[in-house]
Amino acid sequence: MMKNSISASKASLVFFLYQMISALDVPLDSKLLEELSQPPTITQQSPKDYIVDPRENIVIQCEAKGKPPPSFSWTRNGTHFDIDKDEQVTMKPNSGTLVINIMNGGKAEAYEGVYQCTARNERGAAISNNIVIRPSRSPLWTKEKLEPNQVREGDSLVLHCRPPVGLPPPIIFWMDNAFQRLPQSERVSQGLNGDLYFSNVQPEDTREDYICYARFNHTQTIQQKQPISVKVFSTKPVTERPPILLTPTGTTSNKVELRGNVLLLECIAAGLPTPVIRWIKEGGELPANRTFFENFKKTLKIIDVSEADSGNYKCIARNILGSTHHVISVTVKAAPYWITAPRNLVLSPGEDGTLICRANGNPKPSISWLANGVPIAIAPEDPSRKVDGDTIIFSAVQERSSAVYQCNASNEYGYLLANAFVNVLAEPPRILTPANKLYQVILDSPALIDCAYFGSPKPEIEWFKGVKGSILRGNEYVFHDNGTLEIPVAQKDSTGTYTCVARNELGKIQNEVQLEVKDPTMIIKQPEYKVIQRYGHVSFECIIKHDSTLIPTVIWLKDNDELPDDERFLVGKDNLTIMNVTDKDDGTYTCIVNTTLDSVSASAVLTVVAAPPTPAIIYARPNPPFDLELTGQLERSIELSWIPGDENNSPITSFVIEYEDGLHEPGVWHYQTEVPGSQTTVQLKLSPYVNYSFRVIAVNEIGRSQPSEPSEQYLTKSANPDENPSNVQGIGSEPDNLVITWESLKGFQSNGPGLQYKVSWRQKDVDDEWTSVVVANVSKYIVSGTPTFVPYEIKVQALNDLGYAPEPSEVIGHSGEDLPMVAPGNVQVHVINSTLAKVHWDPVPLKSVRGHLQGYKVYYWKVQSLSRRSKRHIEKKILTFRGNKTFGMLPGLEPYSSYKLNVRVVNGKGEGPASPDRVFKTPEGVPSSPSFLKITNPTLDSLTLEWGSPTHPNGVLISYILKFQPINNTHELGPLVEIRIPANESSLILKNLNYSTRYKFYFNAQTSVGSGSQITEEAVTIMDEAGIPRPAVGAGKVQPLYPRIRNVTTAAAETYANISWEYEGPDHANFYVEYGVAGSKEDWKKEIVNGSRSFFVLKGLTPGTAYKVRVGAEGLSGFRSSEDVFETGPAMASRQVDIATQGWFIGLMCAVALLILILLIVCFIRRNKGGKYPVKEKEDAHADPEIQPMKEDDGTFGEYRSLESDAEDHKPLKKGSRTPSDRTVKKEDSDDSLVDYGEGVNGQFNEDGSFIGQYSGKKEKEPAEGNESSEAPSPVNAMNSFV
Repeated sequence: MMKNSISASKASLVFFLYQMISALDVPLDSKLLEELSQPPTITQQSPKDYIVDPRENIVIQCEAKGKPPPSFSWTRNGTHFDIDKDEQVTMKPNSGTLVINIMNGGKAEAYEGVYQCTARNERGAAISNNIVIRPSRSPLWTKEKLEPNQVREGDSLVLHCRPPVGLPPPIIFWMDNAFQRLPQSERVSQGLNGDLYFSNVQPEDTREDYICYARFNHTQTIQQKQPISVKVFSTKPVTERPPILLTPTGTTSNKVELRGNVLLLECIAAGLPTPVIRWIKEGGELPANRTFFENFKKTLKIIDVSEADSGNYKCIARNILGSTHHVISVTVKAAPYWITAPRNLVLSPGEDGTLICRANGNPKPSISWLANGVPIAIAPEDPSRKVDGDTIIFSAVQERSSAVYQCNASNEYGYLLANAFVNVLAEPPRILTPANKLYQVILDSPALIDCAYFGSPKPEIEWFKGVKGSILRGNEYVFHDNGTLEIPVAQKDSTGTYTCVARNELGKIQNEVQLEVKDPTMIIKQPEYKVIQRYGHVSFECIIKHDSTLIPTVIWLKDNDELPDDERFLVGKDNLTIMNVTDKDDGTYTCIVNTTLDSVSASAVLTVVAAPPTPAIIYARPNPPFDLELTGQLERSIELSWIPGDENNSPITSFVIEYEDGLHEPGVWHYQTEVPGSQTTVQLKLSPYVNYSFRVIAVNEIGRSQPSEPSEQYLTKSANPDENPSNVQGIGSEPDNLVITWESLKGFQSNGPGLQYKVSWRQKDVDDEWTSVVVANVSKYIVSGTPTFVPYEIKVQALNDLGYAPEPSEVIGHSGEDLPMVAPGNVQVHVINSTLAKVHWDPVPLKSVRGHLQGYKVYYWKVQSLSRRSKRHIEKKILTFRGNKTFGMLPGLEPYSSYKLNVRVVNGKGEGPASPDRVFKTPEGVPSSPSFLKITNPTLDSLTLEWGSPTHPNGVLISYILKFQPINNTHELGPLVEIRIPANESSLILKNLNYSTRYKFYFNAQTSVGSGSQITEEAVTIMDEAGIPRPAVGAGKVQPLYPRIRNVTTAAAETYANISWEYEGPDHANFYVEYGVAGSKEDWKKEIVNGSRSFFVLKGLTPGTAYKVRVGAEGLSGFRSSEDVFETGPAMASRQVDIATQGWFIGLMCAVALLILILLIVCFIRRNKGGKYPVKEKEDAHADPEIQPMKEDDGTFGEYRSLESDAEDHKPLKKGSRTPSDRTVKKEDSDDSLVDYGEGVNGQFNEDGSFIGQYSGKKEKEPAEGNESSEAPSPVNAMNSFV
């Protein structure tokens, strides 16, 4: 073994070490290297796979050294590359590096290929790796039409990225329109392929800017995919789902990875709640310190993989509803890697040597040799070499044997190429150490004197002391192979001149150097510990002695740092003085003395205290005990004694003894025992094979002392283990194995070296012998090939190098469970009533359960309602019955429905097969109340009743029961009348009623089982001709006696919305409007409506936003309308000019209004000659002109009628068309509608919420001709507003 040393001289020498037989070391001496011939050596080259930027010049590196300097040539795709014929290609001077000019007209694609560089001189040729040149590519995304993704809440979703294929592959990330990264979590994450996976979608996932970006680092470009829209619609309730794997698919897959690479395995699962991923390696553990979990544990990352990492990796996805798994079979292959790479060989003529090239890989790589870049089989013959597989043997080499050899190790995953030269040199000795070099050392320290040399053959080195001294030999000197002379302990008489002589068969040379031995530096007066009162002065001394030829420097430090920059610190020749000491001067002060050859230091502590007060009794913790002694050493006991420390004015109450096990847990102290304060000896029990140290802690009322110094160590003898492992269990993890686990013994419980465990097992109730295996100090053993779920007797016994522990007790375990094989039989259903059934089944044989019986699961679902056969229900319900129960109740059934059910047995592995579906039907029940009851068209003696069938008939309806009775002014009830109505009727006209009478109605449906709940309503017949005048237009409906708000409608613009409603109830109600963003959990915003108006304008809304709205009345038990939802219009980039503000339009409107006003006055005079007009009556009855023309029930317009229509005054008026929320008007039965009075089909509102167009007489229907602006009123509407 060569010993290398580095001298203290400025020109230190570094040596190459070459692995060879009789090979030479060539020092890296610049002058020597300039004189010695040397074959080429490749020093720098481009990577094997070289991806270049197509926008920049291509630089292919090839640098080499040699003597004489080598020349360079290139091949491209296996043939000679003549760079002189391509004006775009140049080679750097004194270099083999190629520069291909792309920025001046060249195209990178034209220079794709495989390049190899050769460096050659008269002693051989070295070659580079095959350098594959490929320009990077960053293609654009292909255009595609992306359909919006509409997903139900709770479902899974995968947004595919599918980036363009680039070189190298791009980095994928997801962002939004604002260039903000989309948040990721256990629920939402990006896969390794770049796709975005949603385990389950939530309403907040709705957005239109899911954008996948691909970043091509080589060209510094980013490509963007078109935005993807996702809209989540909610369904209540949201169905929870067990996990399923989104990727990878199936139950198994394969993965091949190369040795040394990073292994990435991925599992992403769907489910609700979001599944949690767990990874295990079957039959082993995940490698420690190399395993990492990423992407919320969905990605398993193992760095620097090796063949030992091959195996099956299982990912398990689990939530509260179940689990699923996937097994990935990983095979680790290996590109070739070096075991022994060939090394340069420097030989003398006639010497022998070897080149060794050994590589490994999977599959095993093949080895081939080249000489000067040519396959060795066709290279010029050399009688001195012999190829033997991975070794070339050289015998009796000559100078012509110099060459560069290449070793190529390759398999299907890659190759290795190494150059190693054989350089045959014949050189006389040379000494490289400068002449008369001076070495200085300190007395009694080692002295190393260099003699760097070179020669071929290798010279022999001899040392002499003095010019004519004898050769140095003996134990007091050490001669190193590199020529260095070592004097292990230099003495004064070692001073002198030393001569180094180097000789070989070609010559001899010598060199002289000088050695001086100096006296060591010492601190003869060290600084001492000081206690000083605050504001006093203190001085530390540091007096030194040193060799007279060395110049010392003294440095003072405080707490291992420079002294504070403070004039109070005075540094003298031999001392440090601190004036006016303060508390912050407290610390450790160090004096350091340095010379060019050695350094010494000494430290002292300064403690700053306050001026001493009047003496007082100080109570403190006791001082630690001391002088611990061990006596009476036995195998299992020892006696410990000690001397107590100072009590510090508080008596010692007890001593705590602690021990350290220096063999198993060094540095960790454990409690041993506690004795009274009056006791200073104790007999301690010991365990075998423990290296004990003890310490004692004193305790008084103030507290515990510092621990004493440890006692001497005492190693007890080894013995058999006294106890066996605890918590032994046997539980199978797979159907064909038994996993035996236990809690290992602690270190000191082993009682001796070589702790192992004897694991024994045999099948219970079978006449089998025990099977045993001895395992290392682990805590688990897996028995494979067991029958499914059979009991085993198990025992685990500890043993060490001295023997076994006592016989352990046996425990019962079971091999792994498998899914049950048999479905429960004889499933019977007994229907108890219309909503409850009882199910019975026969238990399955216990052998078929193949596991611990956990119970039975009953799956049942509604097939159809017998009264509505077209409706099917597929939502399954599950009831679990624990243990070996054979019956259960099914509550919550729907009456008069058909159901199916099946039963499955459950064990620890899962569910068994289902029993055949059993069909049962529930009997009829009583129906729910009718869905609605409306009373319309009142006359003097009749009312019309309309109703809707029950939402849940729960059987076949056979009739409706109507009961009614009159109510007088004091709310007393009259006689009750009952009418039975056929089930197929939906309306009834009650005749022969009293006029101007209030009636109360009770209405319910009936099946064969009985009557359902009833719905009530009250109504009033109208008065006769002689009484109070008939109701005005719009009074054609019966007024409910309770207040209500209905028919809330909205007309939304970009930033505001008109809200209108209908109110039925007492006058003078105070209304308010509440609104908020739809789907938001924020509190409702409230706006008060002035007066008794039935409309309101919400302003300051956000464009393109869905809002919810409702109307309420204060002071009326706080009732509110049902909610309505509307959406504001999208934000417009610009608005049209409002012509209503233009001067010419205002003038035109005034002229038209005046003309129509004159016509109306003439018409009014003519019509006022006779007859009553319902509109006129309504105008007289209501003072608010803005709501006069609208009916109270539906907001439509009444009609004008001629005198000839007086005979029909008692007939109900026609209803107009209702204005829906989308601001369109449907023309149905009415001849008068907004289509005839406004601007076409678009209804208009003023900003105060009233209609712009109200009503006007007309002779014939013609299209309205108004301005097309949605904000400008038509001439007719403008006139009506004026009126």
